[in-house]
Amino acid sequence: MTETPSALLPEERKRAILEQLSTEGRVSAADLCRTLRVSEDTIRRDLRDLDEAGLLRRVHGGALPRAQTTLAYSARTQVQQPAKQALAKIAADMVRPGQVLFIDGGTTTLEIARSLPRELRATVVTVSPPVALALSEHTGIEVHLLGGRIHREAMTTVGAETVEAVRQVRADLCLLGVCSLHGEAGITTPHAEEVAIKRAMIQGSAETMAVATADKLGTVSSFVVAPTERLATLVTEATVSEAVLAPFHKLKLRVVTA
Repeated sequence: MTETPSALLPEERKRAILEQLSTEGRVSAADLCRTLRVSEDTIRRDLRDLDEAGLLRRVHGGALPRAQTTLAYSARTQVQQPAKQALAKIAADMVRPGQVLFIDGGTTTLEIARSLPRELRATVVTVSPPVALALSEHTGIEVHLLGGRIHREAMTTVGAETVEAVRQVRADLCLLGVCSLHGEAGITTPHAEEVAIKRAMIQGSAETMAVATADKLGTVSSFVVAPTERLATLVTEATVSEAVLAPFHKLKLRVVTA
């Protein structure tokens, strides 16, 4: 973004901040002070206002893109279905016979469950009732649905007993549901109760794969699950720009696009 020859109006400044955030995936308060030629207090105020409006997430020294507002689970199952199905097919094809899988909650992981080959012999451990139901007639897959209290927004089981049950499993592969994934901010979720469960699944797996539509990348939610480098593989859409994928390549993730 080029330097501004004269002071912008507050709304013009905020628009410029959002444009830079969209282009670069993050903004630095110090850089904004220089390019917009305003004080640190002014930038802090602008970032606070944009955060309160739900347009970005303030972090120390600047801001990151905010994840989109979470819809109800039933509504999410109808969103971006073709993209989710294409990604799910790639992820399902990576599953090997005889593996023990953690399948996390989420509408994309539900599509993965539906895409698993009918001839596959494997074991699936899940906290997602929809995933367990989708696999209930798959005769080659042994399904373990872990108990707990139902989190209605995530449509997963949660609670101390769920976390403890996850910790008793050693999986070959974790297929992780992703709300937000950012190269620097890591894997984050809007649901605090999911954090311990997702962490336990990652820690209990030999390898973790995230399958995420383009809108999940470069965004941040409220609660941190793990650093991005805990992932081995990212499956995402071919429409994602190289600029967005660059942080994941830098971390040596295997990036597969569809």
